[in-house]
Amino acid sequence: MSLVRNVGTIGGLTAVSRVFGFVRDMLLARVLGAGLAADAFQLAFVLPNTFRRLFAEGAFSVAFVPMYTRALHGPGGEEAAERFANDVLAVFVWVLLGFSALAMLAMPGLVWLLASEYLDVPGKFDLAVALSRTAFPYLGLVSLVAMLSGVLNAHARFAPGAFVPVLLNLVLIAGIVTGYVLRGPGGSDVVVAWSVAVAVAAAGAIQLAYMAWAMRRAGVRLRIGAPRLTPEVRRLGRLILPATFGAGIYQISQFVDTFFATSLAQGSLTLLKYADRLNQMPLGIVGIALGTAILPMLARHIQANDDAGAQALQANAVEMATLLTLPAAAALAVCAPAFVTAFFVGGRMSQAQGDVMAAIVAALVCGLPAYVLVKVFQPAFFSREDTRTPVRIACAALAINIAINFVVVPRFGIVGLAGATAFTSSLNVVALYTVLHRRGWFRMRWRLASRIIRQLAASGVMALALWALLPLLANYYSGSASERIGALALLVGAGGVVFFAAAWLVGALDKGHLAQLRRSRSAPEPVNLSE
Repeated sequence: MSLVRNVGTIGGLTAVSRVFGFVRDMLLARVLGAGLAADAFQLAFVLPNTFRRLFAEGAFSVAFVPMYTRALHGPGGEEAAERFANDVLAVFVWVLLGFSALAMLAMPGLVWLLASEYLDVPGKFDLAVALSRTAFPYLGLVSLVAMLSGVLNAHARFAPGAFVPVLLNLVLIAGIVTGYVLRGPGGSDVVVAWSVAVAVAAAGAIQLAYMAWAMRRAGVRLRIGAPRLTPEVRRLGRLILPATFGAGIYQISQFVDTFFATSLAQGSLTLLKYADRLNQMPLGIVGIALGTAILPMLARHIQANDDAGAQALQANAVEMATLLTLPAAAALAVCAPAFVTAFFVGGRMSQAQGDVMAAIVAALVCGLPAYVLVKVFQPAFFSREDTRTPVRIACAALAINIAINFVVVPRFGIVGLAGATAFTSSLNVVALYTVLHRRGWFRMRWRLASRIIRQLAASGVMALALWALLPLLANYYSGSASERIGALALLVGAGGVVFFAAAWLVGALDKGHLAQLRRSRSAPEPVNLSE
């Protein structure tokens, strides 16, 4: 129940952020479309945002949170944890400043590595470099936000860290609206791109100010002192580098995808990023929530040598992940044309571009369960300070991804690129589970496996129902706002009803546990699916 409550808190606030992010991309698609300025901005946003997920929310968090949690619950308690966090902060600030300064100086080279083809379009490369330099300070600011969020998570205060992405999307929406007004009718799209790039950097400052306030409100005080490479700081540094690959295969693959997408027709990168917004809705809500909640909880079980508790926690997390992502993936794959047409097509986004985006969405979501299960399996390694094993698995998956891209991208274009990402992410999950099983850290018992099989069956029934309903509402996806909302609401409602009815009938849901949840507000013992 602690896992459910924490995931509910994080997932609920993340859902709010994803809704605003969806609004942000809808506005951006209609205002900028998928042309020169849109591609330049997307690249400028990819750089700090992917580094953020890779280092700040990926490698740093998975290495820092278990160490901070152990200090917090160890003999030294609050005092030892605060001392460790202050030592890390003192070093981390200077590392961020140095990395950001070097990256901004080397920005032409970074843009060339990812998008050398932009040189073939007059003005596109220079605009991408300028926008990237403008937006890149966001990385340093949001990395500090991630550290403060990790501290609060270890204190079981998950809400502030889950809320800060809402601030980013609100500021970006304001930037889009400001750029649209400044551009005026018949103006240059470059004006909008500049406005949103400035908003990215401003959002980082606002997020950091909010997290500093949340820390003071929680009674946690951190200070930036003289940097000292203490043994614990050195140990954290040794863990971060391998964790960069272990936690960040999805983010590293984003750079790979960007490289291949920029080699395709103009607008391909923009369409890929807009399509990923639909994929990120369930991924962000479920994956981030589960990964954030399970890491400190698993670290506490392992510190207490509670192997049974750790197994039960991971089993419940796996069931929750598949219960939410399998139907989401099936629904998005079937209904992608409806969602893309209703949300993105219009203004400067054509129906032809929307059709390509729908195909990208269908390919991406095939890996949706894998993207989330990575967040469940990797903490089992990180909480034991084993970052080397995920490194090897991540490197192998990345190498396979690159090799497949060279084959499928020339033949299938941007859709092949998305499919390769989904396929190699699934390989990554299979490899992680295999190692966990062999080491006895997590084993999927028949009870959990049968539950997942039944979830697959219920998802298949729902997909068939949506496939039959989809053409009946075709005239409404591009109609008025009320017609679009009504048609999509009917699809979502029908899919939800069919899935849960089928899941209930085939036993994909634990009826006894659901009845227990309804009867009591107290915290019952978790259902142990590891038995």
